Amino acid sequence: MSSISSNLSPNAVDTPSDEVTQGSIPRNLIILTAITIIAVAVGVYLALGFAETDLEQGAVQRIFYIHMPSFFGAFLAFGAAVIGGLMYLRTRNVKWDVLSVAGVEVGLVLSLINLVTGAIWARPIWNTWWTWDPRLTAAAIMVLTYLAYLMLRNGIENPDTRRRFAAVYGILAFTTVLVTLFIIRVIPTTIHPAVIGPSPQNAEGTFEATGNVAAALLPNLIIWSTLVPIVLMWWRIRLENMFEDVHRLKIDLLNR
Repeated sequence: MSSISSNLSPNAVDTPSDEVTQGSIPRNLIILTAITIIAVAVGVYLALGFAETDLEQGAVQRIFYIHMPSFFGAFLAFGAAVIGGLMYLRTRNVKWDVLSVAGVEVGLVLSLINLVTGAIWARPIWNTWWTWDPRLTAAAIMVLTYLAYLMLRNGIENPDTRRRFAAVYGILAFTTVLVTLFIIRVIPTTIHPAVIGPSPQNAEGTFEATGNVAAALLPNLIIWSTLVPIVLMWWRIRLENMFEDVHRLKIDLLNR
């Protein structure tokens, strides 16, 4: 995370940075973006072309190689929002608020990918697009909670108040992420698959009969839980800094 926050100077939103005014993109970001694109392509190949077809679920099981890793990517992004919120409350440095915004927005995107791919899997397996299973309900509440975070930010005009309230809200909202992660171990009646570790007796969708599961799943876990959220947050941070620079320049012009 330090590689992301280091690109934000303490005065990132007070004075236009050379990077923004000149339109340059850090070389490290370009390299990391290229690596991520290639890695995602490799991960998709492993999921669609390398892993064997599940004997019970058929080809739809392959969606889990994106479905589960995208949640852990959201976990990292929402975790970054917590770090940003804590550091902003401690330092009042705007760069940490920018990190929080980036973390929440990227986390929401990855959470929606998780929900949509889960619904696609559920239709042929459970014969429904949605069921109020404890894990699915918790995931839906998590998404709605972070959508409310964005509404909160847009509803407060004073910048200092907005950042302070958003920091506290972002920290508290992470409890919904933890509930979504662990609820499958707490409520034994869930029908959601418990793929990692001992599965409940009534869980559906384990992949014990599928060949090359680890070879396809582990790389995708690494790619979607680290590279994808970090690259997206880095780009989002740059975009937020550009917005702030444009806003500052507009104020300067109006005050002349």
